[in-house]
Amino acid sequence: MSDDQTRTALRDCKRLVVKIGSRALCADGGRFAQVAEQAATQVRAGRKVVLVSSGAVAVGRERLGLTERPKKVSLLQAAAATGQSLLMRAYEDAFEPLGIHVAQVLLTHDAVTDRDRYLHARQAIDELLKLGVVPIINENDTVSIDELRFGDNDQLAAMVCTLVGADLLVLLSDVVGILDDAGARISLVREVADIERFIKPPESDLGLGGMQSKVEAARRATLHGLPVAVGPAASSDFLDALMRGDDVGTLLLPHGSPLPSRKHWIAYTLKPQGRIVVDAGARRALEQRNSSLLPAGVVSVTGSFDVGDAVSIVGESGKEVARGLARYSSAEVSRLAGGHSQQIAERIGSHTGDEIVHRDDIVLTSNGA
Repeated sequence: MSDDQTRTALRDCKRLVVKIGSRALCADGGRFAQVAEQAATQVRAGRKVVLVSSGAVAVGRERLGLTERPKKVSLLQAAAATGQSLLMRAYEDAFEPLGIHVAQVLLTHDAVTDRDRYLHARQAIDELLKLGVVPIINENDTVSIDELRFGDNDQLAAMVCTLVGADLLVLLSDVVGILDDAGARISLVREVADIERFIKPPESDLGLGGMQSKVEAARRATLHGLPVAVGPAASSDFLDALMRGDDVGTLLLPHGSPLPSRKHWIAYTLKPQGRIVVDAGARRALEQRNSSLLPAGVVSVTGSFDVGDAVSIVGESGKEVARGLARYSSAEVSRLAGGHSQQIAERIGSHTGDEIVHRDDIVLTSNGA
């Protein structure tokens, strides 16, 4: 398929997740009306649009007279609480003249890791979309301490794609797309690894993201089989041009066979509760033979996890090799480290399988340590 044909295929996308960050949203006095108009155009074309929007902390910061992003968690929560209602009011004012209703959906990480809550959230969003409502999703920063410290809405947007069954992720930014070293826009990306050298850390403290975060979110989405577009929030017709198949922004294509939903969930939704350090032989077995992780390959354990928890499997250098679901607790794995599977019952007094992590529950996340 030619590059033109690849972009033209975007016309067939029916359900979009569009994410805009704090810097892009708050620039030029606020781009709420511009975002609303672009979303409305897609709704009128028969598409379903889910908007993932940052900005609560930034808007709350301004209202409270804070000159920089708070570092104290409780003050950050206060800014989020103050800003969230203002954020939604701005979106309501922007969408109302266009005849479109909006709905606030605040998510915490456990809403997408707990199966029951995940299904309830998906059903609620589906109903909103059937009613022609544009859901506006944000992290519940007021109560999500962990998300405030480590999360950002680029990653949330990638998770939301799986939650709502999207077939395209659009990340609106404050640049025209992903740029190379010469400052030229990269039109098409077939391998996310090919552009990592061009990514620089964010220069502003207004939000948590930046292009590095967008590329990581794109990696997650493309592994699930979704194309991802990165483009300028400043453009009033970027989304429309993108869906026409025009050469705008940067389009990142899915590569290879998409991860099944369950493995994507293990690798990119669940948070590892601990780390299992493995030796070189176990690392090669995981990477080259799609093997299970056996006790003999375990060097050590850090953190505390229970049976069924997500764990990070790392090489002795500390670089992550894979993620998976533990079949034994951290205390049990520590006692089993370096032993043979036949010794499991002898060492811990029970036996629920020969594997520390079964290969069906393992997802490779790097090319080695």
